[in-house]
Amino acid sequence: MIELGCFHNGSSDLPVIYNSEGVAISDGNLAEMHASAQRTILNQIRQGILADKLGYEYWFQTEHHFQPEGAECSPNPLMSAMAIASQTQRIRLGQAANIITWHHPLRLAEQIAMLDVVSGGRVECGIGRGYQPRENETFGRTYGSTIQDQERNRSAFEEAFEILIKAWTEPSFSHRGENFSLPPRYTKWNHPHTKAYFSQPGLERSLEDILDLGGPDLYSGGNPVVATTTKLKEISVYPQPLQKPHPQLWQPLTSPRSITWAAEHGVNGYFVGEANEQLAKNVEIYFTAAEKAGWPDRLDRGALRYGWDAEKRRGVGIARFVHLYLPGQDRKREYDRLKRSFEHQFAYVGPFFEGTLVPVGERVTAEMLTESEVALVGGPDEIIEMIMRTKEFCGYEDLMFAGLFEKAGFAGREIEDMIQYFAEECAPALRSACGGGPETDTSDVPEIAREVTPLTSDG
Repeated sequence: MIELGCFHNGSSDLPVIYNSEGVAISDGNLAEMHASAQRTILNQIRQGILADKLGYEYWFQTEHHFQPEGAECSPNPLMSAMAIASQTQRIRLGQAANIITWHHPLRLAEQIAMLDVVSGGRVECGIGRGYQPRENETFGRTYGSTIQDQERNRSAFEEAFEILIKAWTEPSFSHRGENFSLPPRYTKWNHPHTKAYFSQPGLERSLEDILDLGGPDLYSGGNPVVATTTKLKEISVYPQPLQKPHPQLWQPLTSPRSITWAAEHGVNGYFVGEANEQLAKNVEIYFTAAEKAGWPDRLDRGALRYGWDAEKRRGVGIARFVHLYLPGQDRKREYDRLKRSFEHQFAYVGPFFEGTLVPVGERVTAEMLTESEVALVGGPDEIIEMIMRTKEFCGYEDLMFAGLFEKAGFAGREIEDMIQYFAEECAPALRSACGGGPETDTSDVPEIAREVTPLTSDG
């Protein structure tokens, strides 16, 4: 079986040029970059709706902020997904990922649960630690996180993860940790309505579970809710997700430590920038750790197929840059644009991964990406062959594959045509080669997929 998705990073549609030092950059001033970001946000929603109509199973967006460089723009994937959910019925809405160290976990729990309820249970919840200091130090320090201290970042991530799970699965709870005390121990709450509700017989919590009852506070004025020594012990988070016990969880993975943690906690993983040799090693780390931990899973579904298990929607997915040459295109001319686009992307993200995914002191080139098949470029038959080669090389039994079709310097309409071309020319052959996939009627999709939604965009 195979499941297919689209992964959207939010690159700018401004033209890409080389500066005097040969670095690929966006050709536009700050005002033009702001306008480009507005087009990108609309294009993400348009393309998510289109992906649903074309039969893709998943739509993933990243979370990234504050980028005048134009490599990534997706400041609120949950809000984008809510807009997509309002005009779709089937596609699953993933985040790659919500960086949970940048949010108050209870607010995030509410927002993810709201999306799950509104979408009819279609959330694929991505969780991440963050890796860019400009984002992490700005947002994360409020919640105990800094990427400049890896152990502190991991601790903040694991505590936020624990709170999310409690909020989604427990009718009422408290949490006492290093970064959060929920509710605060000093919270006064002598509310008669609360007392009346929890005095009922047969509730999951008693009045004594919720309140530490006391007499009046002689030193406090004001209304009776706060002029008291009665304090709040537990809180409930509303709504809880439609999916039980909570939405499927995903995490972007790079290091063996993170891969092992995800496998041990029943969290799906996905890899974006690894060549097949490294990808195969990472899949083995995940599978071995999951087996050793007893196949931990939110639904206790037991062992999974190697790599990805389409029936259980469990395991490790793959995301790769994909560029399809459309019929009649001049390949040489198109590759020149594409080369600039790929080098723009890695001029930005490459330094963060120097020494891991990127060789020390080496600038990533388009040739490196295509030769390693981190970027898949070609006609439909060539793309199909490369995807199947990855599946076989890494030993996947089933496959979850997400294409990064969007890229710097390309307009939204160009990306939409490519998403449609892949769905029409690659998806059927991939499903046939992999033993099938969900069947979807795409007869009502327009020949040129530019009118899928009334949203307007110059992109």
